[in-house]
Amino acid sequence: MMRRLIPLFCLLLLSLLPMMASQAQDTTPVLPASHSLVGVSHIPQQWNNCGPATLTMGLSYFGIPADQGPAASWLKPTSEDGNVSPWQLVAYVNEELGTNIRAAKRVGGDLTMLKTLLANDFPVVVEMGYDPEPERLGWMGHYLLLIGYDDATQQFTSMDSYLGPNQVYSYEHVQEFWEHFNNTYIALYTTDEEAQLMTLLGTNADPVQNALNALELNRQRALANAVDPFAWFNLGTNYVMLAGQDANAYQYAAVAYDKAREIGLPWRMLWYQFGPYEAYNAVGRYQDVLELARIQLNEPGTSQYIEETYYYAGVAREGLGETDRALNNFAEALRLNPNFTPAAEARDSLQARLNGTTTTVSSGG
Repeated sequence: MMRRLIPLFCLLLLSLLPMMASQAQDTTPVLPASHSLVGVSHIPQQWNNCGPATLTMGLSYFGIPADQGPAASWLKPTSEDGNVSPWQLVAYVNEELGTNIRAAKRVGGDLTMLKTLLANDFPVVVEMGYDPEPERLGWMGHYLLLIGYDDATQQFTSMDSYLGPNQVYSYEHVQEFWEHFNNTYIALYTTDEEAQLMTLLGTNADPVQNALNALELNRQRALANAVDPFAWFNLGTNYVMLAGQDANAYQYAAVAYDKAREIGLPWRMLWYQFGPYEAYNAVGRYQDVLELARIQLNEPGTSQYIEETYYYAGVAREGLGETDRALNNFAEALRLNPNFTPAAEARDSLQARLNGTTTTVSSGG
């Protein structure tokens, strides 16, 4: 079945997606040749804490104390947890922080967008592939806070919670390793700056159009290099984001993820990005989800502490009718992170169904 779907999907890449993304027509702004933000405090990350530390560095620009502890205590109550997802960073700022500071996550970004935001004094968090010298611990995900750029040197300046303050990364480096995470970026702003930010985002202000734009970006990448696993993985991720717009989106996503896995992905990929679980569950490929979860749980390091692995395994168990095991998986996800709302909602929904009642479930992010 998969072998028949992949050629069909490639045909779709060549024909249908340009129509879906044809609305995206942003103009290139005129930007200064360099710009830097001032007033950002550097925070060396604690163990497995690049997400909370990087976010707090960005918040320090707005006067929030440079203490990663409050963000970490909500975002990752288990210190061994190796991942905080972008939607969780956004939820912390928008729902838990209790200030007028807000966060907006988008995907499919480019260098011009990063420079545009920085030139207008918006701190930007990006998620990228990472394997710094000298440790070379193998590919992993990492958040960077960008605070400036310089066209003369072709470099961004960042606050890197791992390597230190004012670390520079070439435009070429950012382009290469940002792709590994669907060119995801989070802009930080205040409520009175929201209209300005949305104007700067252009067509990407609308989340659906943003996903379509990112879909087109990665379609072009896959057409240019058919063995780029990250392009295929990102296609899957953007289709997952568009599941509410197209009844076939999850099926397309599953095929794209299959192609990415066939080409080869870093073994830590599912520490950070969980679209394959969601797509496979949505199309009834529960055993594939459980097998991927088993592989992750058997890996060394912090693999056993990532709540999403247990959550998606629980969804698969529920799909297979194994309700007790599903509830146990949801409970384990919540033991690791009591603030992980998707697991709480899934548990409550399943428990209500078993009890013959109903419950209202909202999206976790």
